[in-house]
Amino acid sequence: MGSNMAENHPVAFRWVAQAKLNGATLIHVDPRFTRTSAMADLYVPIRSGTDIAFLGGLISYAIENEKYFKDYVVNYTNAATIINDNFQDTEDLEGVFSGLKEAPQGSEQKYIYDNATWQYKRVEPWDPAKAREEAKKAATFAEMIQRMVPPAAEKDPTLQHPRSVFQIVRRHFSRYTPEMVERITGCPKDVFLKVAETVTANSGRERTTTFVYAMGWTQHTHGVQTIGTTALLQLLLGNMGRPGGGILALRGHATIQGSTDVPTLYHSIHGYMNHPDARKAHDTLADYILTETRPTGYWANFPKFIVSYLKSMYGDAATPENDFGYDWHPKISGDYSHMATMIAMAKGEVKGALIFGQNPATSINGALQRRALMQLDWLVVKDNFETETASFWYASPEVKSGQIKPEDIKTEVFLFPSAQVAETEGTFTNTQRLIQFHEKAADPPGDCRSDAWFTHQLALRLKKLYADSTLPRDEGIKNLFWDFDYDPGTYPTNTRIEGEPDVFKIIREINGYQTGTKELLKSFGDLKDDGSTTCASWIYCGVFPEEGKLLARNREPDPDNKPGTNLGWGYAWPANRRVLYNRASADPDGNPWSERKKYIWWDAGQKKWVGYDVPDFAATKAPDTPAKPGATGLDAHDGKSPFIMMPDGKGWLFVPTGLADGPLPTHYEPMESPVVNLLYPKQQHNPVAKHWQHEENQLAQVGDPNFPIVLTTYRLTEHHLAGAMTRWLPWLAELQPELFIEMSPELAEEKGIKNLDLVKITTKRRSIVAKALVTPRLRPLMIDGKVVHQVGMPWHWGYMGIVTGDIVNDLTAMVGDPNVSIHESKALCCNVEKLQ
Repeated sequence: MGSNMAENHPVAFRWVAQAKLNGATLIHVDPRFTRTSAMADLYVPIRSGTDIAFLGGLISYAIENEKYFKDYVVNYTNAATIINDNFQDTEDLEGVFSGLKEAPQGSEQKYIYDNATWQYKRVEPWDPAKAREEAKKAATFAEMIQRMVPPAAEKDPTLQHPRSVFQIVRRHFSRYTPEMVERITGCPKDVFLKVAETVTANSGRERTTTFVYAMGWTQHTHGVQTIGTTALLQLLLGNMGRPGGGILALRGHATIQGSTDVPTLYHSIHGYMNHPDARKAHDTLADYILTETRPTGYWANFPKFIVSYLKSMYGDAATPENDFGYDWHPKISGDYSHMATMIAMAKGEVKGALIFGQNPATSINGALQRRALMQLDWLVVKDNFETETASFWYASPEVKSGQIKPEDIKTEVFLFPSAQVAETEGTFTNTQRLIQFHEKAADPPGDCRSDAWFTHQLALRLKKLYADSTLPRDEGIKNLFWDFDYDPGTYPTNTRIEGEPDVFKIIREINGYQTGTKELLKSFGDLKDDGSTTCASWIYCGVFPEEGKLLARNREPDPDNKPGTNLGWGYAWPANRRVLYNRASADPDGNPWSERKKYIWWDAGQKKWVGYDVPDFAATKAPDTPAKPGATGLDAHDGKSPFIMMPDGKGWLFVPTGLADGPLPTHYEPMESPVVNLLYPKQQHNPVAKHWQHEENQLAQVGDPNFPIVLTTYRLTEHHLAGAMTRWLPWLAELQPELFIEMSPELAEEKGIKNLDLVKITTKRRSIVAKALVTPRLRPLMIDGKVVHQVGMPWHWGYMGIVTGDIVNDLTAMVGDPNVSIHESKALCCNVEKLQ
């Protein structure tokens, strides 16, 4: 679901094809019949944007038919936990949860949630604010965290308590019946039931089911909750932490996973630690740690992670006396995600921008983003070719049509030629968290330079520029540790490029070392919170455990015809572990659930966990180990709690904290929809979704007859993203030379459109033109007795390159998920007409 793996991740799909040859059942749930569908045993049509309704139906089916894995659910999830007496569900409040309140003035949201009522009910009263005040008096970080340990939560192992998580989940999804799934999604009831029967029959002690997703799940105003629905389902079925189970996010090539691990994100710093934020209680390092640390579970080690990170940022200048330079670290004060930044840019609130490997001129609501670029004083674009973003000032549709004159655009554009992937070296982290070293094949031509070169040279110049500053605000740059030049006499001789940084010094800094001796760290278990260890990214600690031994360079596969985990190939963070939470692959007593699918188990003779992977558990913690009341970290968990990063050691069916839009997934319609929300007519869409108000960012109303058709966007095998890496290449341009719109024969007949006709596609934002591809791969769906048509468009074209075409993202709106601000480009409303 949510992916077209055969076409968009064809190399990875070979393993799916191999599994199918070995007898696996492949189901593809998608708005379009694709090459993935053609390989599937069962293709399931669905209306784009209704995945939560479909998955919620599977959850209800599993519970009501007692197809869930009860032993797993009782022991390994928070199903037995009792929730606060004041919590109210969407079933109680007609589509919203308790705690909904108006958002602060000027926000891109109308409402936000206060999650106080979503919390666990404790065995005794507990005041977190009072505990925090006591914790601030502690002498050490460890003592501070100790004082924040809450009382235990109330539980009912029988799962019968009406306020137990299990009963709340059951009631929440009770109306997601097969009939309701059909009415909302358009998937026929009999097809849905076949999926439900297949998935539940293939889950339990002896079998596991995997879900694979990509942008089809994430690019919605409820994208995070869609993945959360699947996590909930997989926990119910006992498919998490087990081989052949889990949820697989398909990440792109060239370190897409790595760009979130060691992030280029505004709200996250290395290792998925939240960015210091001026809007939160983050005034001092102690405040930040108290706010961000979970005192029970492995996140209790947060002080070690953040102090080691600050030592990496500021080196010797970071000391206990100055909070390890915490005050020098930037703090965010608002939403600096892509869409929020572009809206601010359009208002003239951004002076300059650096765009690396991104193409906002063809991005969400592209016309608005091009207008935003025109408000800048300066713009730096670093890319492989002259992209639409680099050339908007003379080649954009607005300039070509005469709406805007180049001489009226004040933006000064600098185009920096970029090296291609094969012209760089370093580590890439892609799907399955696998870190692999990538050797350089050749020097880049001319003045092209790698991203590493550009960033390194920019940092050196900024350091020099601010070296003599006496302003307190400049202390961060002045004290920034930046020592990545090659040592004298070690610069590579097989290159004409000068000024590249030493990538081994960079990975050394990411891995971490003893601050005093510079000895490399072997594990994140070695990290300390006193400044004696330096580590940029705690999750990567261990990839470079010894000088000359970079494990990302490992290339030792398991022997042929011997199934295994290939622990000798590359390095998977954390700790080279291939399946997260793999303690769950054994039963509560430590024995494999299934001999056929044994993975990690307790060896009583050796008194440790053993198996085919690195155990994701305290190595010598026996299954019968009791939890220590009032303890911090993993001592707070017993030997039967596999989810070590969670405060209670359990997989969360109900999420009391961490999500902005509710503790349970709920079906909401996309921000633009041709139908009302059948589950909650009074709450059409996600109540806390983001919508950036702008005259060029208006939305169609529910059921607007001018925009009756659902439009979804997608990718092709032959092109990549906005096309900057593919539309300039003759052979790929020849394979897919022209923008098109897929539509069903029924819609084409209704509109008087024939195959290859030129078609105008219109949304509330803009109109574009494409050729019609009339195909039964798209079909009309019956939504609550009404025929709803869907169309699909690839979004790889623009006005530069060998082949050009209208920009599909000009049709989309700037609306976003409240958790991560991802856009909703997979479900919007449009009209199509034959171009006269």
